[in-house]
Amino acid sequence: MNRRILLNCDMGESFGAWTMGDDLLAMPLIDQANLACGFHAADPLTMQRTVALAMQYGVTIGAHPSYPDLPGFGRRHMACTPAEVTALVLYQLGALDAFCRAAGTRVAYVKPHGALYHDLLRDDALFVAMLEACVTYRQGLPLMVLALADNRRELELADQVDVPLMFEAFADRAYLADGQLAPRRLQGAVHQDPQRILEQGLAIARGEAFADIDGKPLRLTADSLCVHGDNAESLAVLRRLRAALDAT
Repeated sequence: MNRRILLNCDMGESFGAWTMGDDLLAMPLIDQANLACGFHAADPLTMQRTVALAMQYGVTIGAHPSYPDLPGFGRRHMACTPAEVTALVLYQLGALDAFCRAAGTRVAYVKPHGALYHDLLRDDALFVAMLEACVTYRQGLPLMVLALADNRRELELADQVDVPLMFEAFADRAYLADGQLAPRRLQGAVHQDPQRILEQGLAIARGEAFADIDGKPLRLTADSLCVHGDNAESLAVLRRLRAALDAT
């Protein structure tokens, strides 16, 4: 590998008595934690505890804002205007950053969640609204977006408002030919085989080609590699990925 790729995971997605993911065991294995901000998951106590857990292991904290869709886990499209998107992202950023500041740290980047994450890739106005939220909240606050086969559109829009971009890829998701994630409704969209997740993750980290959902070669350039916390195989795969990346 020519450069070190970071490991990230969506975390803090429990809510009340409902538990999502195994944050306690996963946190020591990652570099970046994307923390839910209350709109698709999490509650104030969960946010506070997860910030403390990330700090305990020296993990960088990112905000993981979504559409206000708690029942749908933020995975349903909502017809929000660009102004609404900027406002709802600022609202969630402020909530999480309050817990970060109380603990002596701050939100280091923004990674949108679920349907909002994907809508930004299809709608220039929404993407600009997300960028506006980042630059308004803090100059230089990076936005994490999907690494595609061609990210010129995202780079051009971000350059106009001077927002740094971080590109991420997924070890446990199937891809379409253009680098978009295969929709979850498609069979095989989420990898369940730990060996396949590991091999895809390592191929991305090495800048090598891997198979898209149709079996054709795809190559992505990413700064960070995500393994979903709600994947049943995530903890075992994270351990193996961490060991393999640390060994290189």
